[in-house]
Amino acid sequence: MPFRTLLELRNCAGPGLAAFVRYGYCAIAIGVVVLCGLQLAAAPSQPLDQPPASVGTIAEEPITPIPEPPPIDPRKVKLGERLFGDPRLSRDNSRSCLSCHDVSSNGATTKRQDIGLDGSSLPFNTPTIFNATLNFRLGWEGRLRTMESDVQAALANPQIMGISISEVVAKLAADPDMRKEFTAAYGSGPDAANMVDAITSFERTLVTPDSKFDRWLTGDAAALSKEELNGYWLFKSLGCVSCHQGVNVGGNLFERHGIFHPLASPKPEILRVPSLRNVATTPPYFHDGSAQTLDEAVRKMGLAQLNSTLTDQQVNAIVAYLQTLTGKYRGSPVGASP
Repeated sequence: MPFRTLLELRNCAGPGLAAFVRYGYCAIAIGVVVLCGLQLAAAPSQPLDQPPASVGTIAEEPITPIPEPPPIDPRKVKLGERLFGDPRLSRDNSRSCLSCHDVSSNGATTKRQDIGLDGSSLPFNTPTIFNATLNFRLGWEGRLRTMESDVQAALANPQIMGISISEVVAKLAADPDMRKEFTAAYGSGPDAANMVDAITSFERTLVTPDSKFDRWLTGDAAALSKEELNGYWLFKSLGCVSCHQGVNVGGNLFERHGIFHPLASPKPEILRVPSLRNVATTPPYFHDGSAQTLDEAVRKMGLAQLNSTLTDQQVNAIVAYLQTLTGKYRGSPVGASP
């Protein structure tokens, strides 16, 4: 099927897209929803636990390294970081963006589901804010297209912040220090546009380059151990990379979960494929947070999405590879203790 049918496969660019074709992975468009196909070709001629002597050149890989953060006016970034941690962005001044997206740890929380303003559980496990700007859609259902719309939706959501932008602006405008910071960054006091822009300016810096795997991708042949390389080969040969590729190792198409066997909560059936960047730091897993460990998540994914019961050796190798996707934020590995 022509790749023009893929729904905005923006992050799987350059050599990643070429590799997508080279490895024979398919994608099927159904209406406006893209379902990532599975590799159902004949089994390899050698056991899956024995990678080939050569896996091709790094330039041919279906995953690309995370780039450094984009250049953004540091005054806007500093202001956005302050707003990200400001509880005045919530209706009752009880929570900030940091309450669910802790950038001092994994960019999310360790809870299965965070608690809303009304005391009830939020409908989905909180995705990490790290590298969110590299996804082609935002949220588990992929309903939001831009970082700006994501901020606006979070503010308006009665369970998350429960406040209008005009109310936030009024709170900030009443603070002389805030007026001063906005004027320094934007030439005027807080308003709806520059308040959202400041937050998204900060969020666009929340990328985590320099993982072990990225160092391997950029030519450091010694960056990965034999087991980690074996795990990456399994990740490709089993078909995991059919949905988890591109710069964010996912985040660039939609998929139906539970294809062969149930995976997690059955609804919604179609989800945006999550990024696997920093995945070792973000338990619990899946949209309902039902998998407590990475080992459990890998086993369930193999059965549900690939109809494959993975061996302990395969699971251990894949988990070892996934652990190499942990990048750095401000010079420290994501999830490391301050």
